[in-house]
Amino acid sequence: MSDSSTVWELLSKGRDGDVSIATPDRPELVYSDLRAHIETTVSALNDRGIGRNDRVAIVLPNGPEMASVFLSVAAGATTAPMNPAYRRQEYEFYLSDLGAKTLVVEEGSDSPAVGVASDLGIPILELHVPEGAPAGIFELVGDGPAGPVDDGGMAERDDIALVLHTSGTTSRPKIVPLAQRNICASAGNIRRTLRLTEEDRCMNVMPLFHIHGLMAATMAPLSAGASIFCTPGFNALKFFSWLDEARPTYYTAVPTMHQTILARSKRNQEIIDRVPLRFVRSSSSSLPPQVMAELEEVFSAPVVEAYAMTEASHQMTCNPLPPGERKAGTVGIAAGPEVSIMSADGDLLPSGSVGEVVIKGPNVTNGYENNPDANATGFTGGWFRTGDQGVMDADGYLTITGRLKEIINRGGEKISPREVDDALMDHPAVQQVVTFAVSHDKLGEEVAAAVVLREGMEATVQDIREFASGCLADFKCPKKVIILDEIPKGPTGKLQRIGMAEKLGLEG
Repeated sequence: MSDSSTVWELLSKGRDGDVSIATPDRPELVYSDLRAHIETTVSALNDRGIGRNDRVAIVLPNGPEMASVFLSVAAGATTAPMNPAYRRQEYEFYLSDLGAKTLVVEEGSDSPAVGVASDLGIPILELHVPEGAPAGIFELVGDGPAGPVDDGGMAERDDIALVLHTSGTTSRPKIVPLAQRNICASAGNIRRTLRLTEEDRCMNVMPLFHIHGLMAATMAPLSAGASIFCTPGFNALKFFSWLDEARPTYYTAVPTMHQTILARSKRNQEIIDRVPLRFVRSSSSSLPPQVMAELEEVFSAPVVEAYAMTEASHQMTCNPLPPGERKAGTVGIAAGPEVSIMSADGDLLPSGSVGEVVIKGPNVTNGYENNPDANATGFTGGWFRTGDQGVMDADGYLTITGRLKEIINRGGEKISPREVDDALMDHPAVQQVVTFAVSHDKLGEEVAAAVVLREGMEATVQDIREFASGCLADFKCPKKVIILDEIPKGPTGKLQRIGMAEKLGLEG
């Protein structure tokens, strides 16, 4: 199956009568009706003055309408999905920074985004779901910014399909514009890596304001003519009942979600046996090898870990499915773009060398918007610098040793937090761990770790520190260990090392 270069072309792959979108307790939507709905929606946007490359901010909860709004807007304009949990101040920044032409919200929404949009003079379109409508069908209610547009119809390959902000953990968030051809190339890369066909179904538990859910759980399966089962978002209490209803062939999630699923797996073994998965996918942060092994044992299915980022329209590398070799602890081999290791001076390094991971390919953004400084430092000789430190073995398998900004500098000794995580995860009582830097008046930085224990198991801070000293050099051992019921996470469920000390009250 050849790659598409626009969202509209990508959605032409599915057979008319096959299911495209499903959700709990609603009729399913077939491809012919999805395509007709997208055409109707693009026309409705054009009639309201919104055409190609006009930005439509979307603040909606997870579900089939969020998926179909994303697809419909991306087919004929530029989609800008935003986190529904943002506060007013955050919407003020993001809506202004984006230059949004309209905002789409739920009917009767009380989101602070509505007040902010009104203050900024941004027209609001409310999403109305007709009673009894199939999954993903909606109507837009409200006036747009102007009358009919000249530049309407379906978007072309170089038009911007999607804009997202970087997480901005250490600096002002940057706008990442992704063209139609970028996200379609990414969907094709993921489709090939996972060998997706019309027979597949993805159960999506990832937020659809994030590149992971939009690409691996939405665009990639639809590019294969497969179906997506849209949940309201990750819910550990409902995961297995949804699995039973959806009968998916795979799900994709971040490691913290996988760990929560595993904690409830024993009491749901009947459902696991009834719904055999073809594979399980993990991405967005590093998957501890211990969790990978447990997932494979519980689900009797291969687990593939992918390495991804927004600037690459998601996937960059991935461990291959059988009969290919999966190397636990690595993020696999190049799975779309070219991948290499670069020195600080801009030289490409041979296998076995530690350096910065760099990429280039059709799925990679052309550059940040209105940010020449970031583009000057982010691109070298056509390669995009990911900001991640890694090493590639002779077989092309990449191991991420950490974010360059997250490497702990303890009196000149450079420590990879990922290495400490992996060591502590071998402790039988440890369910989850995140290692991070805390300030130190003499050394500059010291090693700290936040730990969640397995249900029904006990360990003291001293137990964990002694265990660490048995497998790590002294300078790598966490001097501060905190045992928590839950580790604070970012909006997409990722553990964030930067800022962790402050969140836990260890700084200032």
